[in-house]
Amino acid sequence: MKQVVIPRHGPPEVLEVREGPDPAVVPGSVRIRVHAAGINFSDLLARQGLYPDAPKLPCTVGYEVAGVVDAAGSGVTTFRAGDRVVATTKFGGQSELVVTPAAAVFPLPGAWSFEQGAAFPVVYLTAHHMLVRVAAARRGESVLVHAAAGGVGLAVAELGRILGLRVLGLCSATKHDVLREYGVEPFDGRDPRWFEAVRRSMPGGVDIVLDAVGGASWRRGYDLLAPGGRMICYGASVLSEGSTRNIIKTIWRVLRFPRFGPIALMNDNRSVAGVNLGHLWNEEALIAPQIDALLGYARAGQLTPRVDRAFPAAEAAAAHRYIHERRNIGKVLLTF
Repeated sequence: MKQVVIPRHGPPEVLEVREGPDPAVVPGSVRIRVHAAGINFSDLLARQGLYPDAPKLPCTVGYEVAGVVDAAGSGVTTFRAGDRVVATTKFGGQSELVVTPAAAVFPLPGAWSFEQGAAFPVVYLTAHHMLVRVAAARRGESVLVHAAAGGVGLAVAELGRILGLRVLGLCSATKHDVLREYGVEPFDGRDPRWFEAVRRSMPGGVDIVLDAVGGASWRRGYDLLAPGGRMICYGASVLSEGSTRNIIKTIWRVLRFPRFGPIALMNDNRSVAGVNLGHLWNEEALIAPQIDALLGYARAGQLTPRVDRAFPAAEAAAAHRYIHERRNIGKVLLTF
């Protein structure tokens, strides 16, 4: 089988497509012939050497796939060869064949393409977990999300509509029309005065801030919180400016990240939480009910993953560069 491999840390051009052995089916698992695999920002960080959870090099990353069941292991009664499915993977997803526990496999909604299926698990689970499980969002509350035209941002917009939330989004001005289509109030995230613009729009503060940027952005988001407000940090893209890493600059930025102490949080009546979905991937009791809820919304036509571009696996470097340049609106994928 073919796999997209990170042989060494570096710019997108280090990525290679290599032949590897077909993975064996084991009891309780499903082998999937992958048609599309998602790319997430963590994959870019892994390639740059900035993602501590990544496997040792050389490695193949990837948290989500969609395709057709190739074989089911003994004890699996829920899927059989030929079924169209979506699945979560703990790395290795950017391959022609993947083996994953049956509990991590779900039917592909009937009207969806494989590309839409592969665009589903990570961003919608991240958005749902932050809004429903961590923030316990209530109808009528406000949500400010960074990178609002990306996969998570648009998932937040769709879930915000279902949950009855007022969603404010930060992204470049060229993408604002798309946000308006989703019912999101847009703000220019590249304008250094975005904080003041949001403050004018929300003088009483924002109930929930979702921030995958990090650094000074976390401090500004915290300062925007209303009484009882919650900020959820789920990434630190500020550490990955450009397509290569600068260790000195990265360390300097980490050291300057804001710290939120319990006494200040108590006095301010605010909350700060963190989410790393990759560390929850094997928590079936936590993840499966959320996937079920999301698939219910999908079957009801309330969720439709937005695919920006699907690159052939051989063009993985171009796909990474496309994301680095912040050109995507929605999800970027690899196809096999």
